[in-house]
Amino acid sequence: MRNILAVFLVTLLSYSTVQSLKTVSPPQGFVGQHNGQFQLNGKPFNFVGANSYWLPLLTSTADVDSTFKQMQSQGVKVLRTWGFNAINGSELVGAQQSGLTYYQVWNSAEWVLNEGPQGLQRLDYVVNTAGKYGIKLIIAFTNNWVGYGGMELYINWIAGAGNTHDVFYTNPQIIASYQRYVTTIVNRYKNSPNVFAWEMMNEARCLGDLSAGPNCVPGTELLTKWYNETSNFIRSLDPFHMITTGGEGHFYWKNKNVGFWFDGVFNSDYNFNGQAGEDFDTELTLPNVDFGTYHLYPQTWYPQLDFPGSNFTVQDWGLLWIQLHADAAKKANKPLILEEFGLTGLQNKTEIYPQWVNLALKTNHAIFAWQFGALGLDEDGGNRPIKYADALINGASPNDGYAIYQNQTVVWNIFA
Repeated sequence: MRNILAVFLVTLLSYSTVQSLKTVSPPQGFVGQHNGQFQLNGKPFNFVGANSYWLPLLTSTADVDSTFKQMQSQGVKVLRTWGFNAINGSELVGAQQSGLTYYQVWNSAEWVLNEGPQGLQRLDYVVNTAGKYGIKLIIAFTNNWVGYGGMELYINWIAGAGNTHDVFYTNPQIIASYQRYVTTIVNRYKNSPNVFAWEMMNEARCLGDLSAGPNCVPGTELLTKWYNETSNFIRSLDPFHMITTGGEGHFYWKNKNVGFWFDGVFNSDYNFNGQAGEDFDTELTLPNVDFGTYHLYPQTWYPQLDFPGSNFTVQDWGLLWIQLHADAAKKANKPLILEEFGLTGLQNKTEIYPQWVNLALKTNHAIFAWQFGALGLDEDGGNRPIKYADALINGASPNDGYAIYQNQTVVWNIFA
């Protein structure tokens, strides 16, 4: 009951301070937004950004500096990275032996924070070093997916087995635990101009590695309510840094039957029918969501349509997706970031990326390719397994098929 009351009171506090805090100008060096435009020290701030979830996983500060230097050479001004890395207690010995970065250890319904040299001190170094290279950070608080200790650790340890993925958004004890972690990270860095924005979650959906439940279906607006309450809570902690969702940009077009035909059957389109739980148009109107984010992976979203001879084209669908989000952001008068996008195949990248990037720039929003690739990393001789399939190989940062390295000159130059 105490946790429930605490969450309720903080939510009330955040609602009461929304209007007054929004009138406060950010300090020197902090990025804000006004009238649909990012601003830094009162001037428009336009940029190309990058993704590197793995940067705080590096064990060598020299490799962190090397990565930032390579980003600087490409002209990167904003970097998105994970502010979470959590493990089960059963993984602790292996993590310590392998050098894995971890911030939370779960052995019960109460996680334990690791502020040591293998924990938040590594994130400290990333945050404190970014400004040296003229780079600011978007920091995500947790993951929709299991990777590196996402939201389902909260579900498994607090709510217990048998619960659906979306219980994360409604269980008072889970919300209080998540907010405790958010408070830890925000209070640690809220005075730093090296932080660009806080991100509530990477790719929040009704479902994850666990299935969705009946409380998170089109029309419930469960995720929208969670975004609103969470952004208000973060704003109560930090009046200056921007806040965003980290969502993939799914729409909920409740009065439109959007879909596609496949094998003679009409399929309602997950990106538009609200089934993911997001409602991009409504989320942009929330008072403490300062800008919109969306992601773009048509190869994996529409595998049944992407085949030789099909009238579906990855390039054209991507252009449509970019334009729809640009239109929504313009209507809401808020800035927009194409926060993740990726294609496999070098020819696809060289032919299609310029088309997507040009439209994004034409419609005045920022771009973050997934993902930045660094070369010449030295730790463990340049070869080190990290976790899952992630590894440093011959000095190269992890590559899931989307990484962009400097020696891929044609692709690299698209973003330079």
